[in-house]
Amino acid sequence: MHPNIDKINETIVPLKSAIINHPVYEKIKDIEDLKIFMKYHVFAVWDFMSLLKSLQINLTCTSTPWFPKGEANTRFLINEIVVGEESDVDPDGGRISHFELYLKAMKQCGSSTEAIELFIANLKETHSLEKAYQTSETPAEVQQFVNYTFEIINSNKAYLQAAVFTFGREDLIPSMFISLLNEMQNPEPERTNLFKYYLERHIEIDGDHHSHLALEMTAELCETNHQYWEEAEIAIINSLKARLELWNGAHNEITLRQAQ
Repeated sequence: MHPNIDKINETIVPLKSAIINHPVYEKIKDIEDLKIFMKYHVFAVWDFMSLLKSLQINLTCTSTPWFPKGEANTRFLINEIVVGEESDVDPDGGRISHFELYLKAMKQCGSSTEAIELFIANLKETHSLEKAYQTSETPAEVQQFVNYTFEIINSNKAYLQAAVFTFGREDLIPSMFISLLNEMQNPEPERTNLFKYYLERHIEIDGDHHSHLALEMTAELCETNHQYWEEAEIAIINSLKARLELWNGAHNEITLRQAQ
């Protein structure tokens, strides 16, 4: 393992532990609790794709005329991850992106997709996150999370994008989703099997393959540049803090519902 990756892994242990062991997972007791969680989580599923595509834009040629761009190995790494995330398989073997799969899972359990769909429709029209938040009445914790993701995207620094993508998403997701599967009461299996499939698919792909590709990509982009690694560590810490706040928001709303 790269020494700078080892250093980052050691630094973020407390934050990762707080996320992996967050009380929101065991708080999900019934289908109504799951609906609240998904209302928050779907925005992270969506902006994950935006972060991924920003990396593809920065690391490969995505315009015409085509010219070689960057290192071939880095192009391979990001393109392979994009294929898996943007056109994976559903339980029936059909092709689907993970975001579209998540929307299907929401609809199966009766969780409204209106907010995220309003958000996306308004963002397409106005190109303004703030206006899209207002239209969709997005919770403050979601706004904070998405804003930080787009701060990294808009930095146009591929090494920061890769670091946050790797340590804040790909390397974190398997352990986080295993905790969710283990703690969640799995209410009404016939209404939650798509959500369970989504979680299991991420555990399988990210834990076994994508996280290794992402770590390799981050190491290649930061190389031996001390400043890059320092900036990356700060960005990773902030991204994990934003995830904690996202989960806190879902936890607080579920707690309020259960107290009623």
